Order: sequence, then structure tokens, then C-alpha cells
Amino acid sequence: MRVFAVTGTPDVAEVFMADMGEERMVEFVEALQPPYSRDERWVLMVSTLYGCPVKCLICDAGGSYRGKPTAEEILRQIDHMVYRWYPDGHVPASKFKIQFARMGEPSFNMAVLDVLEQLPHRYNAAGLMPSVSTIAPHGVDAFFEGLLDVKNRLYPNRRFQFQYSIHTTDVAFRDKLIPVRKWSFAQMAAYGERFYRPGDRKITLNFALAEGMPVEPDMMLRYFDPERYLVKITPVNPTCRAVQNGLSTHIDPYRPETGQAVAQSLTEAGYDVIISIGEVEENAIGSNCGQYVLKYLEGQQTVQDGYKYQVDAIH
Repeated sequence: MRVFAVTGTPDVAEVFMADMGEERMVEFVEALQPPYSRDERWVLMVSTLYGCPVKCLICDAGGSYRGKPTAEEILRQIDHMVYRWYPDGHVPASKFKIQFARMGEPSFNMAVLDVLEQLPHRYNAAGLMPSVSTIAPHGVDAFFEGLLDVKNRLYPNRRFQFQYSIHTTDVAFRDKLIPVRKWSFAQMAAYGERFYRPGDRKITLNFALAEGMPVEPDMMLRYFDPERYLVKITPVNPTCRAVQNGLSTHIDPYRPETGQAVAQSLTEAGYDVIISIGEVEENAIGSNCGQYVLKYLEGQQTVQDGYKYQVDAIH
């Protein structure tokens, strides 16, 4: 792996671009959660595919799919960030989250399960908490069975975060946003019933909420018990794909109160609700989930409020 470019700042977030050989490129990210220091809370985001075959309407990682990294190729991304700050492999952060959420739908790559097996032994990190976010594609049941097994064996007691990417309760609209075959809400709920155990973190229903996307609490309550699920609402990140598809964010990252009406309706339905905006500067860096700096570099498309940082070449 050769890291050839980086953008951002260590004080907020950095995106690393790497050449893995054979014309395969990958991105990975490290980010802080101000006001916490790196030694308190630290988030890494790694790629699980080379590109992505899904082509979600809000994500720049779709297209140019070139296959699946091996477990070792995923671990090299993590190693690069960990050993840069902690050469002895001891990560002191009380919350050390590794998100399989940069490029690629993780359930398409069984090597992610191998990585999850190795993480507890590879680093000295008491605060380790993996996070797998999925659109729940059709036809990859073997991955989800394996994920259930590894979570129960290695990550009990709130040490694992599992997220469904929902985005809207309108099934037809969701099919347009995520144009592949997927589990129905009923199938998601059936798996969630098996996945969640008392003492686990609640399963997250993630809504990157675009303007005009319905979020109907009554629809959600048919499938997702508030005792097992929480709701996270985020802005639609400013990406080239979102601009091309005419999708604007419902939640203004500069005005968090724009999410209050939706949040209140869900809270009244019994859900714990998180409005997750993070650092607005991450939009300019391109470090938020669903962004892909290399795509921007290829097209040089103007994106309002996004992709403003200088990309520095590494020789």
C-alpha cells in the first residue's frame, strides 16, 4: 500500500488516498470528536471495497468498482492510522471506533468478518468499538450470519455498533436512492430481533435526510421496536452525486434546529433520537461518510460547502 495523497487537518479529520496496486485505489479517514482529544475519542473509517457497485444517489463512492480488498488490505488502512500516532499499538482512547463505512457496502466482502476477528488481538485498545453500517442487500445472508456470530463472541456489552441505512420510510423513494435489491423492512426487523441482545447497543436506523424524504413514525413502529432501535438523523453530505441528482439536505448543518420537527415526532413515538451533524469543516475536507475525494479530483466539480481543502501529494 502506498499512500500518495492526504487532505484535511489532524485537528479535525484527514482523508488518506492510497494506491493498492493493479490500478486499485482506496481511501480511509481518521477523525476527532471535538471537544475530545485523540486520546479520548478517535474515529477511523476504512474502505471495504475498491469503489462500490451500488451507486447510491447521495454517495460519491459508487462506480469504478474494482473488487474486494483482502482482510490484510483492510487492516493496512487501520495500521497506517494507528501506528502513525501510537507506534506500540496501544490506543488509549476510551472510545476507539472503527467504522467500515468509507468506500463500499461492507456486507459484499466476507473479509470484513476476518478483520473483526483480528482487531481485538491486533491492537491494545480497551475502547475498541467496531461499527458496521449496511443498506442490507439481498443475497448476502452468509455475511450477516457471520456478523451475528462474531459480534456475540467478541464484542458483547455495548462494544459493537450496527446500523441500517434507511434514509426514508417511503419504500419507492428508498429504492431510487439505493438502486439494488435489498431486504424489506420486515426482513431487517427479523434479523434485528436476532442481532440485538439485552446489554447491546441499540441498533441504529440511520437517516441521511434529504429534502422531501418522508419519515413516518407509524411506519417505523410496525417493524422497529424503540426498545431495540434508535434513530440517527444526519444531513445529506455535499457530494458530487447529491448535486447531480438534485438532492439537498433537509437538515442545515449550520442550523441544527432544522431537524427538530422530525426528531420530535420520532421521540413522541418512543425512539431515542440523535441529530448527528459533527464538525461542518469535515464537509470541506470530504471526510464524512458517503464522500469520495478521488471522485472529486477526477471531475473537479464545484460542490457548494464541500471539498474545499487542498489535497497534498505524498512522494
